[in-house]
Amino acid sequence: MFAQFFIRRPIFATVISLVIVIAGLVAAKVLPISQYPEISPPTVSITTNYPGASAETLARTVAAPIEQQLNGVEGLLYYTSNASSSGQLTITATFELGIDADQAAVNVNNKVNAVLPRLPTDVRTNGVVVQKRSNDILMLVSFASPDKSRDTLFMSNYASINIVDDIKRTPGVGDVTVFGQDYAIRVWLRPDKMAQLGVTTTDVAAAIAAQNFQYAAGKIGAAPIGDDQQIVYTVTARGRLIDPEQFANIIVRAGGTDGFLRIRDIARVELGGKDYNVETRLDGAPAVGLAIYLQSGANALATAEAVKARMAEFSKTLPKGMEYGIPYDTTDFVKASITEVTHTLFEAAILVIAVVFIFLQNWRATLIPILAVPVSLIGAFAGLWLFGFSINTLTLFAMVLAIGIVVDDAIVVLENVERLMSEEGLSPREAAKEAMREVSGAVVAIVLVLCAVFVPVAFLGGIAGTLYQQFAVTVAVSVVFSGIVALTLTPALCAILLKPTHGKPNAFFRAFNTGFSKATNGYLYAVGKALHHRIISAVLFLGVIAVAVLMFMRIPTSFVPSEDQGYVFG
Repeated sequence: MFAQFFIRRPIFATVISLVIVIAGLVAAKVLPISQYPEISPPTVSITTNYPGASAETLARTVAAPIEQQLNGVEGLLYYTSNASSSGQLTITATFELGIDADQAAVNVNNKVNAVLPRLPTDVRTNGVVVQKRSNDILMLVSFASPDKSRDTLFMSNYASINIVDDIKRTPGVGDVTVFGQDYAIRVWLRPDKMAQLGVTTTDVAAAIAAQNFQYAAGKIGAAPIGDDQQIVYTVTARGRLIDPEQFANIIVRAGGTDGFLRIRDIARVELGGKDYNVETRLDGAPAVGLAIYLQSGANALATAEAVKARMAEFSKTLPKGMEYGIPYDTTDFVKASITEVTHTLFEAAILVIAVVFIFLQNWRATLIPILAVPVSLIGAFAGLWLFGFSINTLTLFAMVLAIGIVVDDAIVVLENVERLMSEEGLSPREAAKEAMREVSGAVVAIVLVLCAVFVPVAFLGGIAGTLYQQFAVTVAVSVVFSGIVALTLTPALCAILLKPTHGKPNAFFRAFNTGFSKATNGYLYAVGKALHHRIISAVLFLGVIAVAVLMFMRIPTSFVPSEDQGYVFG
């Protein structure tokens, strides 16, 4: 028989278990870690800027054409638009679960390109950005000046130029938003002087647009020209203006008795902030925040660690009076959740070992489940990697549950071997062979029944189905490995480790056996009474069902339990 082959070759059985363990350990090293499985639908964001436009203008001239074009994109569930009075527009398109985020971004980008000619010129000039990203902030990096020697404008500009682009290139980062201001040339117009001189804001804007431009001035002496021309000159014209004085000298109007009318005659020009919509402080000091968004499907913990490593490198070159911090990090809660479940996993393993030892009352017999159970649990990581899952709260919880399940296969084999040695006086090897002839079918049946219970859960649809899919598969994979171990390693260990005779139980075990026998007799007495009073038993049974249904209807429902993570957004 299959099991007897491994009883005769215990080294082969050990090698099989070692291969399972090694595969599980290698998979555990490369598996992504997160709080929950990837259950959020893929999202693609469309962002653009229309300077000076109101939210109503944005909604009518920019959002409406893009939204109209988005209808019909493959797999699109819905989209949400957010237009602010500062000229910012963000449209978030949400797709069905299972849709490839990269392909969704390409499809959305094609639709946006088709509608670009219908958008205002300023919007096309500023650009329309299409990218895939999660809507949730992964972490918030702050730059502050504790001694207040640096203002928010300087820190925001420094972060935008030297840090933001590098962080965006970090694997797993979807986008970075700066909570601060960038440097800009601000032209503060004087309406009274403009009215006296008959100048409108359109005239000023047109003058700035015409004279603050990068022109290609051409060449002097370029072909075709006479053969005696030896030198070609490339004409370099002054391009975009770079300081307030140059902008102040822009000519708005020329000619007539008034001579030249320059911007400085009707406005005040300064280097200031691009906008003043955001004010950020950290512990009372000027600060700038970088909101880092996770890329759809990325590993949150790995991304956060990569960002922290990059920030540690940047900290060595920060200007004097400027330092960075991480006041908000969602991965702290993820780490705490994973740590708690891991502790529970070890606690459950210790309890299972204790229960097995108390009931078997033989350290040799207890050693067999101790060796067999970890093989099944560690091998489950290989199954997670094979199915493309992650190490998360649900998969670890499934392992906690699986500890009590996978130990049954080893105990079924072990107890039958012990029974045959005590009742029929067989040697450990012969008892192991006879035991496997009797229970091999039962072990296979246990595995198939448990898989039949958990595997169908993996085919549930929707977000809830995706959430519990990894839970069900983890248990099923653990059960399959436990069945393999029960048919290979467990009988081989029984033949090697068990002894035909045991010593007398000590006082603790004698007391436990006596108490357990009394509890068993009491249970049998209660069952006998229930069989003689069937009507009363049936009424009690129906009463329990009624109470359960009533509680099920009254207890509040939710997707996942909400937990206080220690932060407030306003």
